[in-house]
Amino acid sequence: MSYYIKTLFYAIPIFAFLIFVEAVVASIKGIKINRSADVISSLSSGITNTIRDAIKFTFALITYSWLVENIALYKFESYWLIIIMAFLVKDFSGYWVHRLNHRVNVLWNRHFIHHSSEDFNLSCALRQSISNTIKFSAIFMIPGALLGVPASVFAVLGPIHLFMQLWYHTQLIGNLGLLEYVFVTPSHHRVHHAINDEYIDKNYGQILIIWDKIFGTFQQELETVSPIYGTLNQAKTWNPIIINYKYFFQLLRDAWRAQKSIDKVKIWFMPTGWRPKDVLENYPNNKIKVSGEQIKYNTDNSHSLIMFCWAQLIFALVFMFHLFLVLHQSAPFLNYLYAIFIFLNIFSYTSLLDNSKISLYAETLKFLFGIGILQLQSFTWFNIHGMPVLLFLIISLFATIFLYLNNQKSAKLTLVNK
Repeated sequence: MSYYIKTLFYAIPIFAFLIFVEAVVASIKGIKINRSADVISSLSSGITNTIRDAIKFTFALITYSWLVENIALYKFESYWLIIIMAFLVKDFSGYWVHRLNHRVNVLWNRHFIHHSSEDFNLSCALRQSISNTIKFSAIFMIPGALLGVPASVFAVLGPIHLFMQLWYHTQLIGNLGLLEYVFVTPSHHRVHHAINDEYIDKNYGQILIIWDKIFGTFQQELETVSPIYGTLNQAKTWNPIIINYKYFFQLLRDAWRAQKSIDKVKIWFMPTGWRPKDVLENYPNNKIKVSGEQIKYNTDNSHSLIMFCWAQLIFALVFMFHLFLVLHQSAPFLNYLYAIFIFLNIFSYTSLLDNSKISLYAETLKFLFGIGILQLQSFTWFNIHGMPVLLFLIISLFATIFLYLNNQKSAKLTLVNK
C-alpha cells in the first residue's frame, strides 16, 4: 500500500470528524453553513479526486525526479535545511499553479469544482478536481531541483502540505492575530472563495500568505463586505463529475461558435472569462450579479431522497476503501473498472439530488456495469463474495427509480396546489 493511501486511512476519518464538529458548533451558534445536498456533493467530489489520485490517472509534462537528476547544482547535507527548502519550494509552486488556475481560461476548468459550492465550510475543501490530469507544477519547483532537494522528500511532503490546507475552509474562525501576517487563515481564504468585486482573484497562497503580499495579490477581509461564495457562472448541479467539465464544455461551445479561426485557438489561453466578441454578442452568458441577497442553487428533495443519497455516499466510501485494500492485488484494468463503477454510483445519486432523469440512465448503467464485473470475476467482487454487491445493485436500482418518480409526483402536486 502506497504512502499516499496509508495517509488517507488516517486523514479521512479525522477530517470527517472535524466536519461533524463544525456542523455541531454552527448549529449551536445558530449559523447556517451546511445544506445536505451541498455537503453530499462536496464529499462525493472528494471521493472522485482521491480515487483518481490513487489509481494514478495523471500525466506530468515534466517530473520533478527528472529535474533533480539533470539540473541539480548543489546538495544540502542538513536534513532540516532540506525539509525547510522543500516546504518553501512546494508552497511557492502551489501559489503559482493556483494563480494560473484562476487566471487562464483552460486552466480554470481544473479549479472550477473547488469554487463551485455556494456555501463555505470544511466539506467544500474536498471539492477537488479530476479534470487536472496533466500536471505542470514541477516547472515551478526548479529552485528545489537546482538545490538538489530529493524527490523522495516531496513525495512525503506532498500529502502533508495538501492536508494542511483543509482546516481553513470555515466561517467559524475569526481573525487569528499575528498568524494573519504569515500564514493563510480562514479569514484570508474566505476572501479567496468570495466573488465580491473587492475580493475576487485574491489570496492564492496555500500555507504561507507571504507570496500574495510579495506578488501583489493579497486582500484582507473587510468588516463592511460580507463574502458571497461560489462562481460567477453558477454550476447549477450537485453532480461533481459534471461540474468538473462544465467550464471546459463552455469553452468548447464558444470555440465552435467563434467565426475567426484565431479566436477558436485564443479562447483557451486568454484570461479567465474572456470570450470572442461575436460569441459574446450572440450568446450572452448568465453571470450572476454580486449584489443584494444571493440566490443559491437549490433543489426541492424529499427527506427520504436525501437519506438515500447519504446512504449512497457511505457505500461509495466503503467501495473506495475496499478498492484501496485490493489495489495492488488486482490487475490494473480491474482497478480501473472498479473506479468507473464508483464514479457511476456517484454520478447517479448526485444526479438524483438534481431531480434529473439522467439519474435513471446512470443507475441502470451502474447496475449493468456492476453485473458485468461480477460475471468477469466468476460472481466474486474483488476477493469477496458477490452476493452483497448484487443485493446492493438491485436495491439501489429500484430505490432510485422509486425516489425519482416520487419526487416528480410531489413536484407536480406542489405546482397544482399553487
